[in-house]
Amino acid sequence: MTDHSVLIDKLLRQRGIAPGEATERFLKPDYARDIHDPMLLKDAPAASARIIKAIESGEKIGIFSDYDCDGIPGAAMFYDLFRRIGYTNFLTYIPHRHNEGFGLNKAAVDSLADKGVKVLITIDCGISNREEVAHANARGMDVIVTDHHEPPAELPPAMAVIDPKQSDCAYPDKNLCGTGVAFKLIQAVLAQNRFGLKEGHEKWLLDLVGIATMSDMVPLVGENRVFAHYGMQVLRKSPRKGLRRLLSMLKINQEHLTEDDLAFMITPRINAASRMGVPMDAFDLLTADTDEDANARAKHLDAINNERKGIVAALVKEVKKTIRERHPEGGASIPSVIVLGNPEWRPSLLGLAANSCAEEFRRPVFLWGKDGVGIFKGSCRSEGTSNVVEIMRAAPAGTFGEFGGHKHSGGFGVIAESIHHLEQRLNDAAAKLAADAAAIAAGNAPRADGDIGEEPEYEDEEIETDEEQEEPTPEEITLDDVDTGLYETVNQLAPFGVGNRKPNFILKSVSPVSVRAFGKTNDHVELVFNRQRGPKLNAIAFFGATEDWAQQVKPGQKIDLIANIEKSMFRNRPEIRLRVVDVVYS
Repeated sequence: MTDHSVLIDKLLRQRGIAPGEATERFLKPDYARDIHDPMLLKDAPAASARIIKAIESGEKIGIFSDYDCDGIPGAAMFYDLFRRIGYTNFLTYIPHRHNEGFGLNKAAVDSLADKGVKVLITIDCGISNREEVAHANARGMDVIVTDHHEPPAELPPAMAVIDPKQSDCAYPDKNLCGTGVAFKLIQAVLAQNRFGLKEGHEKWLLDLVGIATMSDMVPLVGENRVFAHYGMQVLRKSPRKGLRRLLSMLKINQEHLTEDDLAFMITPRINAASRMGVPMDAFDLLTADTDEDANARAKHLDAINNERKGIVAALVKEVKKTIRERHPEGGASIPSVIVLGNPEWRPSLLGLAANSCAEEFRRPVFLWGKDGVGIFKGSCRSEGTSNVVEIMRAAPAGTFGEFGGHKHSGGFGVIAESIHHLEQRLNDAAAKLAADAAAIAAGNAPRADGDIGEEPEYEDEEIETDEEQEEPTPEEITLDDVDTGLYETVNQLAPFGVGNRKPNFILKSVSPVSVRAFGKTNDHVELVFNRQRGPKLNAIAFFGATEDWAQQVKPGQKIDLIANIEKSMFRNRPEIRLRVVDVVYS
């Protein structure tokens, strides 16, 4: 393997970062240097002035956030700010996913107006809510929209719309998450009036910005990298009672918290609140004031997340059984697009089930259910080659009320009259796309020119946003190369996420001395390797027991191992090990 200085240079170049100032900014983010002026955001001066006026005059402020792991931390962030400056005339409203759906709704607006709200601030939503904002205006509220989704052609009639994706917004970073945009508004307020708050004290809010930035899967470059970097630093020493209790319950050492801990342990429990029940439960965890309250909230979120996992596992089993019963011959007898639904299924849980089925049956999978207000909604996943958004675009007009997503994952709402024809329409659409592609390949049809159009925004937290990112060729290393020095070299690139994936390495012709399944239900796999130098090296594949390679690999067998390097702090014992990505037989 090349030396570590050459390796880090190569990894940076793979990320489009040339030597010089760009390298310095990436490897050593600096809050004072790399954070942009919040007043560059369109409408930020007017919005911050209106909030200051409301605070100074004692008007009631309402915070309306989305119900996911981007919106909820933003709501908790404003709660913290107001409490720290001694302002108490405010309230928080987070809509119920199943009964109210995504974004502002008129019933919520009326509830807030009836409670005397004069200034309404949205977080991670509102950019598409023209009618609802107009209704809020009619009820005597000034609305400040903070959002990061693509703006529609006609903006809501709010007194301020803060969204860096607006075409006439001069803000240089367009990739902030919803809570990131809301944090910029807080910065704008404090730039004009600190209300007695010490200079820089708002940095303690970056744990919430970090959670949202890394959970919402926005690219971890530019300002997002700064938020993720400092967010992780604050999270490792955050005094939040609810968060500390949850970490303790999950046996995660807060001081050594990683982005993987956040993604696989914390985010699912925050999202479980809206998927399984009341999103305010997650808000209450992040804002808990007492040890008793923190303990109760942490236990509750952990319990409903376990319930969610059980329901999803049962749902996956039911869907797969139905597919096999309908197509007992398997293979070509299964339609090119699998479509299944049940009014009893929760739309919020279908993405995980669709993904599992797409992987097993090697088909794009569309699953639908019915939400709490009787609307048919669903999630879709690709098997890896099909573009589910193109399939939905190619369906006849009137099939979907709305749809959106990315190449390999998406969400949709189905018009009731179309639900029984959905399978046929999607299979016809997929067949037409295949025929068009074949014609283009044969030179018998023109290629589409330019953009193929924008899909409406649709809420689906399971969506990955970096499907198009090309995976670099893994760097070859040996078993003896895996040590603290290599880990520390690679970890200079952390936090990892969208736009900054963990570097993969390949270890060729290595032979495990042992292979074992572990965990309560033997879901995980551990490979152990002898080395010429140093102790044995472990390679872990969490939830890898169902992978094809795990069924075949045996002790002493030569394999090519693709993995990334990590430091485990299990039981507070540091261990440099490998995380398995794939196994190829030599």
